[in-house]
Amino acid sequence: METSNIQLPASNLRNMFDLDRWQEIFSSIRSNVLRTVLSGFTVALGLFIFIVLFGIGKGLQNAFTEGFTRDAQNLIQITTGRTTIAFNGLQSDREVTMNNDDYDFLVNADKKKVGYTTPRYTANLLVKYGNESGNYQINGADTEEKFIENRKMLDGRYLSPNDLKNNQNVAVIGRMVQRDLIKNGNPVGKDININGTMFKVIGVFSDDGGDWDERHISVPISTLQQMKKGSDTVSTVFIAYDEKLTPDQAIKYGDELKDKLKARKSVSPKDENGVRVWNNAQNMNETFLFMAVLTAIVGFIGLGTLLAGIIGISNIMVYIVKERTKEIGVRKAIGAKPGSIVGLIVQESVVITVVSGLIGVGVGILALHLIGDSLETYFIKNPSVGVTEIVMAFVALVLSGLIAGFVPAYRASKIKPIEALRTE
Repeated sequence: METSNIQLPASNLRNMFDLDRWQEIFSSIRSNVLRTVLSGFTVALGLFIFIVLFGIGKGLQNAFTEGFTRDAQNLIQITTGRTTIAFNGLQSDREVTMNNDDYDFLVNADKKKVGYTTPRYTANLLVKYGNESGNYQINGADTEEKFIENRKMLDGRYLSPNDLKNNQNVAVIGRMVQRDLIKNGNPVGKDININGTMFKVIGVFSDDGGDWDERHISVPISTLQQMKKGSDTVSTVFIAYDEKLTPDQAIKYGDELKDKLKARKSVSPKDENGVRVWNNAQNMNETFLFMAVLTAIVGFIGLGTLLAGIIGISNIMVYIVKERTKEIGVRKAIGAKPGSIVGLIVQESVVITVVSGLIGVGVGILALHLIGDSLETYFIKNPSVGVTEIVMAFVALVLSGLIAGFVPAYRASKIKPIEALRTE
């Protein structure tokens, strides 16, 4: 009487390490190269596409994040312009300007929400050193501009409180300014001529903003204001709000500052040009939304690729088992138990899936390595995939290969030997 009981796991586990079983598996693989290639290709292709697509998605995220974090992420930038609406007895097209008192007013409006701050007075001036000269943006600023702009010191130091207090003629130059003007030797300690006034270089900085930001020169705002006929004008106010604020709280804080400055400068609440506020919190909300959508798209594509791979494996395994129905009948006719037959097919399926999966992972990682930063023009920077994502995808495909092999093999093992032998 034929038994249809599947062997116990312990018995199957012993069979996994049976040398004869492995020889039989490798013999089957060698005898059916096309079948093996078809099943393995599906797994390898699925993992390859998954890794490349996920890597490119990560590259998009990297490029977007880098562009977003060039300056302080928690930044509010306040500027003024010409009014467009007559208000409070004042005509439209009136130039609105800020000064030192306005800066103090804004910073102290809600001190608990304030992190780093700096006023900035900007002028485009001629700078000379020896026989070299050029026009550069000169930023009169406070000591905390370094943190606002995320600048890194290459040599020397940044502005100090003493520099501002004593109106010192000192300058911190960008890396490109050094390259343009002071081509030989350490620039720290050397004197440059800014619009006819000598300034001593105290430091050189780099900026992730690129060449444009590295062609800036920062000097004490008190010194630059003094050079401009004793003016106390402030072009821009930078306020890095407390990082503990949520984006919504930061947006509200920025709107409050705008409303208070408009009231102080007699600008209509409806006038969007007289006082302008650029709030990075608004960008953060949009960034989070964009990143969430991008992650969802990449995840959807990745899961779709894995699903396609799983379906492909399932279809191929159904075909393979159907092709081997007569072989299964022979095995059962000579006394092989259903569990032994199922175990053999499943083990062969897992071997092919694992080897093919490793090939797909290797080729996918190699492809991302070869791509490198060649796609930066298309906003794809350092495409890569984490180990966790690779392992999860690999395990998912191996498990699917196991299940895909088990289900049709189990059904085939239930067929009576005489019926299996009659199968064409």
